[in-house]
Amino acid sequence: MPITDFLERNAKLYAEDTALVEVNPQHENRGASWQEYSLVESAPGESYRREISWESFDRRANRFANLLLANGVKKGDKVAILLMNCLEWLPIYFGILKMGALAVPLNYRYTAEEIRYCLSLSDASLLVFGPEFEERVRSIQGQIPQVKMQFFVGAKCPDYAKSYFEYISFCSSRKVPVEISEEDEAAIYFSSGTTGFPKAILHTHRSLTHAALCEQAHHKQTRQDCFLCIPPLYHTGAKMHWFGSLVAGSPAVLLRGVSPQWIIEAAALERCSIVWLLVPWAQDILDAIERGEIDLKKYDLHRWRLMHIGAQPVPPSLIRRWKEVFPNHDYDTNYGLSESIGPGCVHLGMENIHKVGAIGVPGYGWEAKVVNVLGEEVSGDEVGELIVKGPGVMVCYYHDEEATKAVLKDGWLYTGDMARKDEDGFIFLVDRKKDVIISGGENLYPVQIEDFMRSCPWIKDVAVIGRPHPRLGEIASAIVELKEGAECTVEDIEKFCMALPRYKRPKEIIFDTVPRNPTGKIEKPALRRKYGAVELVAQQTENKE
Repeated sequence: MPITDFLERNAKLYAEDTALVEVNPQHENRGASWQEYSLVESAPGESYRREISWESFDRRANRFANLLLANGVKKGDKVAILLMNCLEWLPIYFGILKMGALAVPLNYRYTAEEIRYCLSLSDASLLVFGPEFEERVRSIQGQIPQVKMQFFVGAKCPDYAKSYFEYISFCSSRKVPVEISEEDEAAIYFSSGTTGFPKAILHTHRSLTHAALCEQAHHKQTRQDCFLCIPPLYHTGAKMHWFGSLVAGSPAVLLRGVSPQWIIEAAALERCSIVWLLVPWAQDILDAIERGEIDLKKYDLHRWRLMHIGAQPVPPSLIRRWKEVFPNHDYDTNYGLSESIGPGCVHLGMENIHKVGAIGVPGYGWEAKVVNVLGEEVSGDEVGELIVKGPGVMVCYYHDEEATKAVLKDGWLYTGDMARKDEDGFIFLVDRKKDVIISGGENLYPVQIEDFMRSCPWIKDVAVIGRPHPRLGEIASAIVELKEGAECTVEDIEKFCMALPRYKRPKEIIFDTVPRNPTGKIEKPALRRKYGAVELVAQQTENKE
């Protein structure tokens, strides 16, 4: 069945029940009650708290599908979404799917050039964007000829776009007459290899539906649950975890902003039962509690039953610490890739907290193996590459047959992650083939940073590696080799790097020689050993006290 069937079912069975809540703790009327909200078509961020029912959700999705139909969008066309988390995000996403078009979510951290590149790569013919991206989108006007139309989801529409709120109000809320099946193409997500160039990952409705069933099977969502969604919806992680709420017909809260106080407050006042966190957020919450900045006695958190983490390695010490503060919480961790429709192809399982440190066992409907270079399953504690197989494996890398063949073999997805299995069959990550750095749940691509830094007049060579960090998991550290006679300081290099997007700037500059092998490749394993980057591996494999 296509993923849209769940929404239509919920609209019939639970019509007036709450589906989505948007909470904006940064709003100027923060002192108002969280129970005061508006159901009007206000723009994102204009209200402190907004919510919609399942029936309203479905009607809004139908309206957007009809808007697309009226503007010449056909089944199979691609529609890009560039929005911060807001009440409009998911109805727009589902409107695209109901139309039979493909949703193309874009990372809100993309530069203007990255937005242009991804729109071109995905063949997107229409872009939906929010006010946070107005200048970036403006700067590429004239460079995206394949994008025939742009809709602006905000209060003051720029002159080069059409107002989403104005046009949607004239559209029918009836279901569009487009037949879709689970084998139809549904979405394109973006990932990157070690070169840093985004790859367009193509998925069908079958992938999305299985992600939903997988999430609900793992975390047992019921109608009584409420999911607090904090990470960005463009990412497969956040959306696929929310899919469990979709299957259960239970509400979810979209929190616009991240701070320990806001997370605890939202969990309490919205009566949340499931919260998905990144490692830094969990650490920040515990630190704030220990410093006395958050007094748990002031909050009713009795409905919070599950805290789970994904997107990066999880220190076992963090979970032990969490359980000391929240002894009644279940815990789970999830492993996945955008190529496997996000989290869940491997997961720890709420019943296996004694195995913290492992990424777990194959998820619902999934197979997983650890293989050698010949594709043969390794035995015992031997290290090999993790490969997975299941209904959520991507169709292909869109417009990249060579890259597709490199990772899809006989239905198996080769993840590029090195792993081992223990005697009980639990999988532990050991290292990554790729040099991608995961910092605070976001992927950083060293080659992009290195290429930029090499344009600095003082730098002879540079290598960027991930170093362990107690809060972010890893940080980007730049090993910089200066040109002979060059006189500059760490501060000079940091100032030069200010031209990079903030999240791509190295958090650490180290002056040293950059070693290269006879073929000219940087010897990053040697740098990792020298600067302690292997410490995180030991932390990942710790599973016994």
